[in-house]
Amino acid sequence: MTSVSTPPEATAADPRRWKALVVIAIAQLMVVLDASIVNIALPSIQVDLGFSDADRQWVVTAYTLAFGGLLLLGGRIADYSGRKRVFIIGLAGFAFASFLGGISTSATQLLAARGLQGLFAALLAPAALSLISVTFTDSKERAKAFGVYGALSGGGAAIGLVLGGILTEYASWHWTLLVNVPIAIIAVLLAIPYVRESRATGNTKYDVPGAITATLGLVSLVYGITQATTAGWNGTSTLTFMGIGIALLAVFMVIESKSSHPLLPIRILANRNRGGAYLASFFVGVGLFAMFLFLTFFFQGVLGYSPLKSGLLFLPFSAGVIVSAGIASQLLPRFGPRWVTFGGFCLAVTGMASLVLLTPTSEYASNILPALIVLSLGMGLIFVPLSATALFGAGNHDAGVASAVLNTSQQIGGSIGVAFLNTIAASATTAYVVSNNLQGPDADALVAGFSQGFAWGAGILALAGIIWVTLVRMSKQDMSAGDAEPALVH
Repeated sequence: MTSVSTPPEATAADPRRWKALVVIAIAQLMVVLDASIVNIALPSIQVDLGFSDADRQWVVTAYTLAFGGLLLLGGRIADYSGRKRVFIIGLAGFAFASFLGGISTSATQLLAARGLQGLFAALLAPAALSLISVTFTDSKERAKAFGVYGALSGGGAAIGLVLGGILTEYASWHWTLLVNVPIAIIAVLLAIPYVRESRATGNTKYDVPGAITATLGLVSLVYGITQATTAGWNGTSTLTFMGIGIALLAVFMVIESKSSHPLLPIRILANRNRGGAYLASFFVGVGLFAMFLFLTFFFQGVLGYSPLKSGLLFLPFSAGVIVSAGIASQLLPRFGPRWVTFGGFCLAVTGMASLVLLTPTSEYASNILPALIVLSLGMGLIFVPLSATALFGAGNHDAGVASAVLNTSQQIGGSIGVAFLNTIAASATTAYVVSNNLQGPDADALVAGFSQGFAWGAGILALAGIIWVTLVRMSKQDMSAGDAEPALVH
């Protein structure tokens, strides 16, 4: 057990902490919105810029992959260069990249802008989350702050779909990106007076070899998964890129174990509770993110709904996450994270599994809405304790990288999940077309693919729940004790 000293100013209560939380919340909402806001516009983008069915997911994946691949480095930059400074730089860069994406006239230009958005989000997100960790030192206040963060993390994705529908229908898909510009400017103006600077002390060297191998490994792995749509899971390109990705990630872990200034300190993962939270977060990303993609195409491609109506149909999901995140923030100090979150996983699996039963004639009120509500209530109970557990006891020196690992696990999980489950769905649709001698995919073929995606998603969320309840042992007493020793790393 190693004790990392925290400067006194890092643990003193910040009188502007609640105002700072508002600023952080605005930034977090923007990042989460951007991961989903283009989903609802994707059918329009696909037609306008000529994406194929297999390649359309890259509009989402280019962002989440750059985001997740660079998060660890972004977390370290935030720790060492100053979290407030990096937070503001991330906001400004994100606004610029969003503007470039909003004026895109080709697929290449849009994908480049989405990757640039992901790069600046990789600076912004860990800085935002670590600012919460170092700003709120009381466990009850921290639980409330993470309640806000959890509500935005879960509900923000669905809010993005609603906003995306409004902008796509009444303006154009370009505004799903341009809308970030005024939001980021407002956040920058508020961050300057209300957010307090903090940074790590001591060893502040960067792990460049680790950053290169981690990023290239993740990109190669996800690209290999996407190749399965056309080349098959046994295809040369699929296996080659997946193999290169796995090998590079293995090299990355070797580098981290030997480096004197690792990008991902092994001590961050060595804590059983924190490691369990990271692993569960990864599988939550894998299982959940593709759900929004499948339902978007189900609403517009099968039921024939407009982008606006499709977006509004996700609104109950946002409401459910916000409500249950508030409940979770109250339950967390009283019962601890383990069983609160496991209950959330049970609800989430039930809701996702219900979507497997969809047919081309399914009705929203009777067949989809109940599943979305159950799923959303479960996710709110998951996000809040999971975030609190992942950052608990990380200490001032590692707050940024601890939050980056949490974001990385979920974003990379989301990237892999969208690529993997989109491939599963596309393959199932193709198999249905072939077996029924169709000229092309009809509504039944599309739904056959979506059902396979939902089934896999439910199974992956169940796996995440098992991992969580098996590894996480943190009690409410542990969380209360952390108030006295906020910088203790086990």
